[in-house]
Amino acid sequence: MRLLMGIVLAASAWSRANAQGAPEFVTKRGVKLNEIQVLGSHNSYAQPVDPKLLAVVEPILGKLMSGVTAKMPPAQAALFKEEHPNEVTFAEALNYHHPDLTTQLNAGLRSLEIDVNPDPEGGRFVDPAGYRALRAKGVQDLAPHNMAGLEQPGFKVLHVPDIDFRSHCPTFKGCLAEIKAWSEAHPQHVPLYIMLEAKSQAIPIFPGATQVAPFDAKAFDALDAEILSVLGRNRLITPDDVRGTYDTLRQAVLAKNWPTLEAARGKVIFLMITANGTASTGPYLEGHASLKGRVAFLRAEPGDDHAAFLMYDNAVVRAEEIQKFVQAGYLVRTRSDIETYEAKANDLSRAKAAFSSGAQVVSTDFFRPGNSYGTPYVVQLPGGGVARCNPVVRAACQ
Repeated sequence: MRLLMGIVLAASAWSRANAQGAPEFVTKRGVKLNEIQVLGSHNSYAQPVDPKLLAVVEPILGKLMSGVTAKMPPAQAALFKEEHPNEVTFAEALNYHHPDLTTQLNAGLRSLEIDVNPDPEGGRFVDPAGYRALRAKGVQDLAPHNMAGLEQPGFKVLHVPDIDFRSHCPTFKGCLAEIKAWSEAHPQHVPLYIMLEAKSQAIPIFPGATQVAPFDAKAFDALDAEILSVLGRNRLITPDDVRGTYDTLRQAVLAKNWPTLEAARGKVIFLMITANGTASTGPYLEGHASLKGRVAFLRAEPGDDHAAFLMYDNAVVRAEEIQKFVQAGYLVRTRSDIETYEAKANDLSRAKAAFSSGAQVVSTDFFRPGNSYGTPYVVQLPGGGVARCNPVVRAACQ
């Protein structure tokens, strides 16, 4: 009876703490948000490509991608090979299955990745050319395409126009609203690290292919405004919050001027990359030196004035650099698996390298058991939970 009563009392205490919004990861006071490590998902919004469409696309893209690096400048080709180290087919690269954002957050992920595509007039992605081409050939029973809000102006969330366009939340505002609702229901959550990929590229292999809009300064202004319109300024951690009185964001980062975990609870930090890498970041910096007044941190090189967020997806190759830059104070994202190769091979070596590197955000496509390859491959944060002390700067956390 005493044991049963103890269990009941413990459960009751947990329920009260949970209802009061007890912190979900507790460590010593003064720990900063760059001194922890979290697990996230890659292309978090994505639903699988319809198999009938994939069967048509696969051989075409295989030919297009053959020898693609030979056409690139040497530095770009080297980076491409580093970030895409495995020989995989297009179908294999997309062979992952994510639930909706709320389910992922409830499962303990504290980083999500969202691809945003400009659609200033609205309606640009309502009628994908891939589906249109298949229907013209009499193909029926295509996987549902969620068109909620696609006719309205604003950013749309999808991977590749006309091909890989199925999304749990097809509008960026819809994704943000879902994140906000979850955050409000869990006010003491570890800060959410939201990866944003600003995209303005298409693969026009079908007649009447979607014409993408450029990601210019006007589009970036609209992106910031859309984030603020849904989440509000108080829920965000922005470059201005980190820069403080320092002249540049980089100086603030090297001085470890990140907010504490206590101050960052319940908040969201946006880390942005662009489809063409740092070559496309200029418009986001125009008139915003060192990201002054901007909402998101921008992928940078360590010497840049706006450098706070770095991305080294290949932790096997970049382990030493990642550790060095994490110790210096930067935020880093890396990946535990790239284009599903590790799940297919049931190889956790990249995941181990990623966690050991100290990158604050480790992204995976396989955070729960079960995959299409039938292997036991699954990636979880070492020790469990939603966050852990960063292994590279552990002394600051424990």
